[in-house]
Parts: sequence; C-alpha cells; structure tokens
Amino acid sequence: MTRIFFTTVLLFFAAVSFAQVQTGKASFYADKFEGARMASGEKYRRNKFTGAHKTLPFGTKVRITNLGNNQTVEVTINDRGPYVEGRIIDLSRAAAEQLGFTNKGLADVSLEVIDPGDGKTSDPGQPIDQVSVEEKEFYDFKISRLEPKGFGVQIGTYQELVNLMRLSDNLKNSYKKEVTVQVKVINGVKYYGLILGQFSSREKAEQFREELRPKFPDVFIVEYNRL
Repeated sequence: MTRIFFTTVLLFFAAVSFAQVQTGKASFYADKFEGARMASGEKYRRNKFTGAHKTLPFGTKVRITNLGNNQTVEVTINDRGPYVEGRIIDLSRAAAEQLGFTNKGLADVSLEVIDPGDGKTSDPGQPIDQVSVEEKEFYDFKISRLEPKGFGVQIGTYQELVNLMRLSDNLKNSYKKEVTVQVKVINGVKYYGLILGQFSSREKAEQFREELRPKFPDVFIVEYNRL
C-alpha cells in the first residue's frame, strides 16, 4: 500500500533535502538540443545558465564548483537527468564554458543548493506537471494518513504526480517495502518526497540504502519524527 503523510513547510524542506552538497561528474548539452523542450516545459537555450538534475524540483538554484580549477557557476534546474552513473548534473553550454570544461566534456564538480525557488518555470503556459501517460494506464491508489516512526530511505523529491505513482508502484514491487509519500508545501507549491521502508534502526536503514545506491546514487536516510 502506498501511504501518505502530510507535512507543511513554510520556507524550506528538511535540511537533508536542501542543505546538501553532492559531488560527482558534470556534463553539458550538445548543441543539437538548442530549442528542444525540457522536462519543465522550457526550451533549452545554450546561452542560459540552466541544468538537469534527477530529483531537485524545477526552479531550484544550485552553485556548481569545478573541483579541478575552482571555477563556479550558478544555474537553475529546469530538466531531468543525467541518467548516467556517476553524473550528478547536465549543464547548458554557457555554464560549462564558465566552468572551463567544454574541451574535456566532463568535470569533477560539487553541487550545492543555494535557493529552493518556487518550483515554477519561467515559461508561462507550460505547466511542469504536464507529462505523457499511456491511454490505458491505471493505478490502485489507496491512501491513508499516518505518523510513521523510525527511519526510511528517501529516493527523491518530485512534483510530477503521475511519475511519482509510476515510480512508487515499481519500487513497491521491486523491493517489497512500504512506500511513504511526504507532502511538503513551499510558497504554496506542493512537492512529494518518496521514501521507502520503515526501519526500527538507522543501521537497518543504512543497509537498505546501500542496496539502493547502484540504481539511485543520491538516496539518503530520513528519520520520520524529525521531518
């Protein structure tokens, strides 16, 4: 059963979500994507400072530091990806040029969230929850409020509810764990934290986190009574 509990946050997510620093590889968009529609609904523009991240909400602003030369750039998340193991962000060409790695193609970087934004795009009329769904796609979506205890492993944070349901169903079937969805409200915008498991100890949660990491490298542990 997919369960939901509600938590209202006025300004920020819990610290584990937004005060995080990630390290890994950065890549950048090929020029052939100029004008292509991003997952947020915006069009890719090589001269804008934007990026793709697997889980951060659209509109989130992050600071990227090239660990090889200490050059930094600030970009806004407006797309999903990159889906290559070890890569944590895909950048526009302008951002990659400022970081000085266009000749190499990849760079070792750190990523720091500096502004959670409002989850909206700058392209009016293109709702970020607009996703493609198969015509005959149905879900058994039983919901109950609860007050979970112990520890869980958070897969990510999402706005697209249809994608959330699809992923929840796949995870439940693959790992045979309870799926909990935490609803968070920031500046009137809802975000959904997808959490797997209800473990009695952090040690058990850590073991499960390591099992998930090959497929979900950015997973982290949450303690329910602190959310």
